[in-house]
Amino acid sequence: MWKCGGFEFPCGAYIMGVLNVTPDSFSDGGLHDSAAAALEHAERMLDEGADIIDVGGESTRPGSAAPGIEEELRRVLPVVTELVRRGACVSVDTRHWEVARACLQAGAHIINDVSGFRDERMRALVAGSDCGLVLMHMQGEPGTMQDDPRYDDVVAEVGGYLCRQAALLEDLGVDPQRICIDPGPGFGKTFEHNQRLISHTGQLAQLGYPLMVAVSRKSYIGTATGIERPADRDEASALCAAAACREGALVARVHNVAATAHAFAGSKRAVIALGSNIGDRCARLDAAVRALRRVPGIWVYSVSSYYESEPAYREDQAAFANAAAVIETLLSPAELLDALHGIEDAQGRVRLQENGPRTLDLDILDYEGCCCDTAQLSLPHPRLLERDFTVTPLLELLGSCTLADGRLVDRGQVACGKITGVLRHS
Repeated sequence: MWKCGGFEFPCGAYIMGVLNVTPDSFSDGGLHDSAAAALEHAERMLDEGADIIDVGGESTRPGSAAPGIEEELRRVLPVVTELVRRGACVSVDTRHWEVARACLQAGAHIINDVSGFRDERMRALVAGSDCGLVLMHMQGEPGTMQDDPRYDDVVAEVGGYLCRQAALLEDLGVDPQRICIDPGPGFGKTFEHNQRLISHTGQLAQLGYPLMVAVSRKSYIGTATGIERPADRDEASALCAAAACREGALVARVHNVAATAHAFAGSKRAVIALGSNIGDRCARLDAAVRALRRVPGIWVYSVSSYYESEPAYREDQAAFANAAAVIETLLSPAELLDALHGIEDAQGRVRLQENGPRTLDLDILDYEGCCCDTAQLSLPHPRLLERDFTVTPLLELLGSCTLADGRLVDRGQVACGKITGVLRHS
């Protein structure tokens, strides 16, 4: 449960629509910087399924400069006031207590502070209200946060920071059900840091607070998918958000509400097996993961360690490198299979010898809600449970796992393809 003034958000998946009333935000600066344009866009997002509108008057993109309190208020306050009058749940994206105070007086329901309520004046202000809070992690300040971000263990350090800041608020009497935490992807993190945080959503969701996923259009999405223009990253952003909400996030903060609602309603989770025993095996798996990330309609949520395994069924060949990937996808099983075959073909896959040597082998192990047995595709994969090189990576990624046909994944039926070591931790 997330309590936000007169609004409550119980367990589920909710959409917070981003409304930037700024001239310089990274993906939509200047598009909604008049009150009329901002309100029109807000109504569109509400019609498309937004549960919350997040109004921001300061760009916090890397290297950005603050506009000043008066200018920020000039941008946001008329929009906040009118949206409250219209009955919307309104969040204000600000790190300045003066802006937060004015917006709360105007009826705002949530304060979204990218600085993580570091300012004791901000903490005192929200403690005296019943608003919801978004407590975000940021290493440094917007102007310098991407200069040289470093962590020993980004998941543990970010989670620890969020819990400590939440404790400061609770010490002032803030109900923990008012606090939503945001690990802050892109705010003082490299791509690798962001990837670890996203793939450990389930761990962060167990910290005891509602969790937000806020990756929409960020450079992290662009690096993963190869999509350069932020505005073209909406489908990938939506699939990433859907995957994170599946793993326990409560709220997705997004620019494209319609794309996110579509992903929430229609995307499926699938598990892909990857294998190679010709050439530089790990490099081939790396290339396959990169290619998979660039397929429209697919978001690669997590990838297992790379394991070395004994060959199965035909022992007169080299040992394999194997891994598994969990994806969120809008593709049908047949479309997904075609995409996997295309990735295999790009690496010179030759299909002459069953269970023989191969540059790259990609299989759909399981696809949510799908059981089928045709000449082209059988799901779940009929030999999944007998192969150590599929069971071990799957259990690493998902722990307890039940396949689409109701079978539990465990080691009880493993009979071949024994894992002999770990080649690389992902």
